Amino acid sequence: MTTLGVLGVPSSAAAHWPGQERAPAALRAAGLVELLRQAGLDLADHGDRPVRRWAAAGPSTPNNLDAVVEGLRDTRDAVATILAAGQTPFVVGGECTLTVAVVSAFAAAGQDVGLMYVDGGQDLMTPADHPHEPIADGMGVAHLLDLPGTAPALSGFGPRRPLLTADQICFFGYADDEEDVHGRVPSWRFPATSVAPDPAASAALALAALTSVTARFVVHLDIDVVNFLDLPAADVPQYRGLTLDQVMSAVTVMVRHPGFAGLVLTEFNPDHGEPDGSTARRLAEAVAAAFTAPR
Repeated sequence: MTTLGVLGVPSSAAAHWPGQERAPAALRAAGLVELLRQAGLDLADHGDRPVRRWAAAGPSTPNNLDAVVEGLRDTRDAVATILAAGQTPFVVGGECTLTVAVVSAFAAAGQDVGLMYVDGGQDLMTPADHPHEPIADGMGVAHLLDLPGTAPALSGFGPRRPLLTADQICFFGYADDEEDVHGRVPSWRFPATSVAPDPAASAALALAALTSVTARFVVHLDIDVVNFLDLPAADVPQYRGLTLDQVMSAVTVMVRHPGFAGLVLTEFNPDHGEPDGSTARRLAEAVAAAFTAPR
């Protein structure tokens, strides 16, 4: 791995409600950067971008669309700086749409990457199918793929359209119901029920599938892939998912793979954790351990 370029993006602009904009500061306070450095990682800290807090900004669809796009532009430019320095981006969010900005930055730099989508869902909702829940947070992959019914300002965000094709994405660890209701997304899929018995082996299989199409990949890690009763951290809880240990066993395999190109950590809402910061500390320790696990 090259130098890890850490970037905080404190945004809840695309979320269901406020809270995620405090995640980068909470994880910094919990010692995330120090834990990575103490483990001997070569790390460059690029600081945090401006705070962007959720707002009810109808009637745009998705909600608060102008602020979402503005935040993605800012994130893309910051990630472009990391890539230009030859570093591996580690983006600490913030909400799920940030992955659109990260993939766009790679594409603009002429670097093709796939996407390992470690998430409690698949984020394939579209504004057309969900007009009464116009929240971009659950629509990120739909816009990466430029599915019918998406918002042009998001699906056209990047140097090409679509930014990714279905075979460049692997959905891993999801426990929500199948979201590809129209059968448009023939991606690799590893649901939580198949991952749970042996997360590391499942990760190896998923990587073999994804890297048969694209040699390098970004890992999107939405903390809602973890059962909320095991780690009360996700912005939108789910109770059928994997344990934190299971998730990080798989993520360790992913970040140690030679094709690993970056990580986007999303959906941590500090308001849902313990007020003494112990939930944030546990998450920070788990992420740092994944990066420093022995080969």
